[in-house]
Amino acid sequence: MSIELNNESGVDIDEAAILRLAIYALDAVRVHPDAELAITLVDVAAMELLHVEWMDEPGPTDVLSWPMDELRPGTDDKPTPPGLLGDVVLCPEVAQGQAETAGHSLMDELFILTAHGILHLLGFDHAEPGEEREMFELQKNIVLGFHMSEKARG
Repeated sequence: MSIELNNESGVDIDEAAILRLAIYALDAVRVHPDAELAITLVDVAAMELLHVEWMDEPGPTDVLSWPMDELRPGTDDKPTPPGLLGDVVLCPEVAQGQAETAGHSLMDELFILTAHGILHLLGFDHAEPGEEREMFELQKNIVLGFHMSEKARG
C-alpha cells in the first residue's frame, strides 16, 4: 500500500500504529496493494474550516474523507483495482474528547476513526439504519482484528 501520513495537528501520536491499522483495514476489504491513501491529522481550527467548507456544518468534527477513484471493496478472487483511494483527515483533539466519553485511549479512538474514514472512501455510509449496521459492524471487526494482530506481533 502507498499510504502517506502527515501529522499537522501538533498532537504526539503513534503514527506507525495508525499506518499499521490503515494497512490492516485495506487488506481486510481486499484493496489492491498498489492503491494510494493519504491520512492527515489536523488541529481543531483546520478541521473546523474543512467541515464548514466541505460539509457546510459549523464547528470541528472528528473525521472527514474524500474519495478519489470511487474504489469499492474487493474479494479474495478479485481485489479492488489499483488507484487513488482518497484522503482521510482526522482531528486528534476532537477524538480525545470522544475517547474520554467512550472510556478508551486516544489511539483507540483514532483507530476507529481511521477505519471509519477508509470505509467511507470505499462507499460505505451510515445514513440509513441498514447501512449503519453494516458499516459499523465492519468497522468494529477491523479494529478488533487489528488489536488481535498487534498482540500477535508482540
